[in-house]
Amino acid sequence: MNSRMYDFSFILPTRIEFGAGKIKKLPDILKEVGAKHPFIVTDPGIVKAGILPVVEDLLKAVIPDYIVFSEVEANPKDKNVEEGAKLAKDFGADLLIAVGGGSPIDCAKAISILMTLGGKIRDYEGRNNFATLPIPLIAVPTTAGTGSEVTFSSVITDSSEKFKFSIRAEGIAPKVALADPELTVTLPPMLTAATGMDALTHAIEGYTSLLAEPIAEACGLYAVSLISKNIRRAVECGEDLGARANMLAGSILAGISFSHSDVASVHCIAEALGGKYDAPHGLCNSVVLSEIMEYNLPYCVEKYSEIAKSMGLSFSTKEEGAQMATAEVKRMAKDIGLPSFASLGVKMEDLEEIAKNSFRNGSNSSNPRPMSEKDYLTVLKKLMSQ
Repeated sequence: MNSRMYDFSFILPTRIEFGAGKIKKLPDILKEVGAKHPFIVTDPGIVKAGILPVVEDLLKAVIPDYIVFSEVEANPKDKNVEEGAKLAKDFGADLLIAVGGGSPIDCAKAISILMTLGGKIRDYEGRNNFATLPIPLIAVPTTAGTGSEVTFSSVITDSSEKFKFSIRAEGIAPKVALADPELTVTLPPMLTAATGMDALTHAIEGYTSLLAEPIAEACGLYAVSLISKNIRRAVECGEDLGARANMLAGSILAGISFSHSDVASVHCIAEALGGKYDAPHGLCNSVVLSEIMEYNLPYCVEKYSEIAKSMGLSFSTKEEGAQMATAEVKRMAKDIGLPSFASLGVKMEDLEEIAKNSFRNGSNSSNPRPMSEKDYLTVLKKLMSQ
C-alpha cells in the first residue's frame, strides 16, 4: 500500500437508529425535537405499498396536526421542491419527515432549504451556498440504495434544462435516520436489485474517489462486503430480514463513504441519463458501473484488489484481483436480473449531449482516471453496443 499524507475533517451530523422495529421510536423522537407541525414528504409508491399508514399511526399518537405531501417524482424535480416548500411554509411546518428512497429524502432536504430561505432551489447548487440551517429532518428509508438518510447532499432535476444538479451542505443532513429493515421487506425484486447496485456504486466510488480519506475508505470497503454478499439473497428472497438488514447497513455505510469522499464517473453518466430521460437513478448506476470499472482499472489495481477481497474472492496477484472485482460486478448485475444499458431507451443521437453533461458534472474530477468528454462518448458507445 502506497503511503499517503491525509488531511481531512469528518462530521456525521445524523443520529442513526438502526434495527428491526426502530420505526416505533418515532413518537419519542418527535417529543425530543419538540415538533408541533410535522410535514411528511413521500411518493405515490410508498402510499401504494401501505408503508405510509404505519408512519401516520405512530404520528397520530403524539401529534395529530400534520400534513402529507406525496407528490414527489422519481428523480425529484425543482417543481416538486417548490410545491412542497409552499405547502410546508403555508402549514407552518417545524419538522420534515421523509419516508421512502432517495427521491423523497433528497426532495425533503431541498424543501427545507427553500421554505427557510426562499428563492429558486438551483440558487443553492454546489457546496455550502447558504448559511442559515434549514428546519430539522427525520429520514425513514424504505430502500437500501441511496444512503441519503445519512448524507448532506441533495440531487434535484432542473425540469427546464433536463439537468441534474447537486446541493451539498452539512445543514441539510437529516437530524435522525430511522433505519428499520422491516420497512424494506416489501420492496419488489427489480427495485431491490437496482437500489442495491446503486448502494454498491456508492461504496466503490466512495472508496476509489480521488477525495477518499481513511474513514470513507473503511466505510466504503465494508459496505462492498455487506452488499456483495447479500444482494442476491435479498433479490431472490425479499422476506429474509437478515439479508435486508445487511443491505440497509451496507447502504448506510456506502452513504457515509461517498458523502465524505465523492462519487465519480458512474454517477456523472447516471445523472446525465436521469436528467435527459428521467430514468431511475439506481438503474442507471447499475448498468454503467462495470464499464467504468473497466475504464478505471489501470488506475485502481490496488483498490480493486481490496474490493475483490471484500467480496470474498481469491486470487494470486493484485492485477488478477482487480480484474476479478470488475468481472464480479458484471456477473452480479446479470445474476440479479438487471437489464442492459440499451433498455434505458438511450438514443445514439443523444450520446454527445450525454457525454457533455457527464463531463460537466461536479464529480467528474473525482474519478480516479481522468475522463474527457471524448472519453465519456467512447464509453457510452461501447455500452450501446452491448
